[in-house]
Amino acid sequence: SAGPALLVSPYTAAACGILGVLTGALVSLPLGGSVVSNIIMRVMDIILAFPAYLLAIAIVAFLGPGLNKAMIAIGFVGIPVYARLLRSTVLSVTQNDYVLAAQSIGVGYGRLMVRHVVPNTLSPVIVQVTMGLASAILWAGALGFLGLGAIPPEPEWGAILGDSYRFLTSGAWWAVLFPGLAIMFSVLGFNLLGDGLRDALDPSLTR
Repeated sequence: SAGPALLVSPYTAAACGILGVLTGALVSLPLGGSVVSNIIMRVMDIILAFPAYLLAIAIVAFLGPGLNKAMIAIGFVGIPVYARLLRSTVLSVTQNDYVLAAQSIGVGYGRLMVRHVVPNTLSPVIVQVTMGLASAILWAGALGFLGLGAIPPEPEWGAILGDSYRFLTSGAWWAVLFPGLAIMFSVLGFNLLGDGLRDALDPSLTR
């Protein structure tokens, strides 16, 4: 039953990360305030204003149940996180001395982005994508538990929990324990991977 969650969640995190990165790059292109940037960021703020789980449930209820549709909802809810992360990172990088020095000698905008800005903004995005893998599994389990995720007979940990918790009264504790442990260890593993990547890719944490 690990297949659907572990196979779909990487695609969800990757698609969510790509869309969020494109959105963040779009709003940070002017390297300052603009009408388009402000409008997009206000839309991201509106999405963030809704409770994430409730918004995902509403999207799945509109699209219909199914693991793929649940992942679409999870990906949509996660886009603002990547957009805000990349925008703040780009705006921070552009204030560094090496970027200002490159601008002072007339380096073109395209070369400035490719050579200086993009390489220094990838680390937090890679870490966030890794964390997104864990979030996708956890959210898919929550939606599956509510009956909005995988459709039987497609196996999924959350759906298994939703079907097996009723057996606790008969003493079949293992029916709930093992799917729960599978979700816990998968999420924990990806979170530890994200922490390790953050320590390895963030030079400020090295001594």
